[in-house]
Amino acid sequence: MGISDVLKSNAHNKTTTSKIRVGDLFSISDDSNNGDNLDSDMNLRSLWDKKEDTSLITFVNDIFLNAFKQWASDIHIEPRTRSVNIRFRIDGNFIAYKTLNIAKKDSLIARIKILSYLRIDEHRLPQDGKINYKLFWGKSIDMRISIIPTIYGEKCVIRILKKDDTPPELKDLWIMPYNMVKIKKHLKDSYGMILAVGPTWSWKTTTLFSLLSQFNAEEQNISTLEDPVEYRIPWVNHTQINPAISFTFAKWLRSLLRQDPDIIMVWEIRDEETAKLAVEASITWHIVFSTIHTNSATHTIQRLVNLWVDPLLISSSLRTIISQRLARKLCNDCKQAYNPSPKIRDYIVSKVWKYLKNKEDLVLYKSPDKWCDKCNHTWYKWRVWLYEVLEMTDQLESLMLKNASRLQLEIQAVWDGMVPIKEDGLMKVVMWETSIEEILSVLGT
Repeated sequence: MGISDVLKSNAHNKTTTSKIRVGDLFSISDDSNNGDNLDSDMNLRSLWDKKEDTSLITFVNDIFLNAFKQWASDIHIEPRTRSVNIRFRIDGNFIAYKTLNIAKKDSLIARIKILSYLRIDEHRLPQDGKINYKLFWGKSIDMRISIIPTIYGEKCVIRILKKDDTPPELKDLWIMPYNMVKIKKHLKDSYGMILAVGPTWSWKTTTLFSLLSQFNAEEQNISTLEDPVEYRIPWVNHTQINPAISFTFAKWLRSLLRQDPDIIMVWEIRDEETAKLAVEASITWHIVFSTIHTNSATHTIQRLVNLWVDPLLISSSLRTIISQRLARKLCNDCKQAYNPSPKIRDYIVSKVWKYLKNKEDLVLYKSPDKWCDKCNHTWYKWRVWLYEVLEMTDQLESLMLKNASRLQLEIQAVWDGMVPIKEDGLMKVVMWETSIEEILSVLGT
């Protein structure tokens, strides 16, 4: 999970968030430059002094600090023929930060390698590492480093992961009532598996932890296996995997089942062994939460079958699949209202007519001709979740055991009450949270 994404608790102009934004940590008065805020891995004095400092250490810190302040999720350092481009990914889109002379490339990459304990003399092979930066007041940032060779030199991508003390509340995840009812129903089950699915960086783990926080950890034995550990919930047993010593998800699951668990959260199902163990655990009177990379809820069923999990075991264990995406949220300070064309209006009405009161005078919001400073001149600020929730039914189970196609499974799931993710996205458009252009960009036409 990246620090660029900040949860919003109101559909319109309220700004209460369920997380601390990293940028807020830097909104400090000049007289605060003492005590804990200097107990840091960074040269934070440069934030207040604003003195010119050309040292490499200060320059790299400046890149990181500016990325944190702008709530970037990734930093890209990309060499070209005569220059090095540095870009931030903010709310899913790239923002140019700086362009450097190519002569600075090697020293910049070497500094990052030193921070992440990578080999500075290796330039031919990819390398992966991590950096943990302590800020102040007990806050810290994890950065995952990936370096690969290109024809222009080594390219570095840094993923920024903020460690949060508590997960967001379930009500802050933009889950519509028709989906919330299904989710809460299966949180009351005595056993079974609940999966959050979607592409990389769709905040699947955040959704799982919001679900996990609905349980009383003092009355139940709750254990998680993560990579990395993102949230801390009191009384929950958080464990960090370590592939370097062969401490993998599968090995952990075998050991955990001897720890008398009630609820298990596996950060990700990556392979056949983990998938089979998770499914078997969920049918032996445990509740299992996990994530998996798939394109839709029905794709998840086929993915589990492709991992050689017995379809009969899948139907016995699976309770619900939560498929999700992130779309950019329109900036409340500069978005503009408009009446859509008859073609767009009819398209929206045909998809979500049952939820609309006024179908003729439909008002939507869009990006304006001019942007504002509050959204970094991008027209969008923060993210909004899009969901579809599939419940396992007798009809779906029957189709699955007959090796039905993904389309057949999807038609049956919709017939059984699943609201497709595109319709959920159009509801967020009608609620004025995002634009029709953004939904079509994220989900396709």
